[in-house]
Amino acid sequence: MNIDIYRKYSVLMSVYIKEKAEHLQMAIESMQMQTLPTDDFILICDGPLTPELNQIIEKKQRELGAIFRVIRLKKNNGLGKALSIGINYCKNELVARMDSDDIAYPDRCERQINVFRTYPDISVCSGTVEEFLESPAQIEARRILPETHTEIINFAKKRNPFNHPCVMYKKSAVQAVGSYQDFYLLEDYYLWIRMLLAGYHGYNLQEPLLYMRAGCNMYKRRSGLQYAKSQIALFYFMKESGFINKKELLQNCLIRVGSSLAPNWVREFMFKKFLRK
Repeated sequence: MNIDIYRKYSVLMSVYIKEKAEHLQMAIESMQMQTLPTDDFILICDGPLTPELNQIIEKKQRELGAIFRVIRLKKNNGLGKALSIGINYCKNELVARMDSDDIAYPDRCERQINVFRTYPDISVCSGTVEEFLESPAQIEARRILPETHTEIINFAKKRNPFNHPCVMYKKSAVQAVGSYQDFYLLEDYYLWIRMLLAGYHGYNLQEPLLYMRAGCNMYKRRSGLQYAKSQIALFYFMKESGFINKKELLQNCLIRVGSSLAPNWVREFMFKKFLRK
């Protein structure tokens, strides 16, 4: 294995019209200030943006120069499609995903690079995210995931095994399984299952890597009949692929449909009480 791939990485971020300009600025700057800086920052503009967002983007283009490459899509295609386009522009084998409203720890990417150096068979690496409402100084919850590959496989049978906002992966592995594909609000979970089925290995750092904005809107996105149908479709794919058995399929569908159709306050309580630490 050529160790040069562990010295550089690309950043892949997508932004759309509903994002707040100040959130985008904070997200970009948290990646600018990494202890191990990137030499390749890809920003996908998923459809037309507000003047405020464009002003931030133009400012960062002046600051970062050729490192900061902006790809503008004519219409909003959704996160999965935007990222499937964006990954093709990433020039490095290692790609660090970043959402346009989160804040990365300063040493996030350096720590993930060290994982790939230590464990060359790893293709996907994420870590703990800390959820906040108004300020990162006040953490509401933490999403801590299983560390080792065997634990990740077992966890993935029921829940998303990687924190997508702070994941770093090998571009070649993602593209080998068909990259991101349309799957309503579950594009990343669908990708991870396909990668695990193909034999790619994952790892989750047990330390925090990212501050993630939470709140009512986050729980509302995980509700409704369309989201319930998307989850059922994913679990059926997992069953047909041999990743889970019939009993696991039925259990998952019952739990997820109940959660998706429950009132938002119930879903928020369940997440904070049982699914977060």
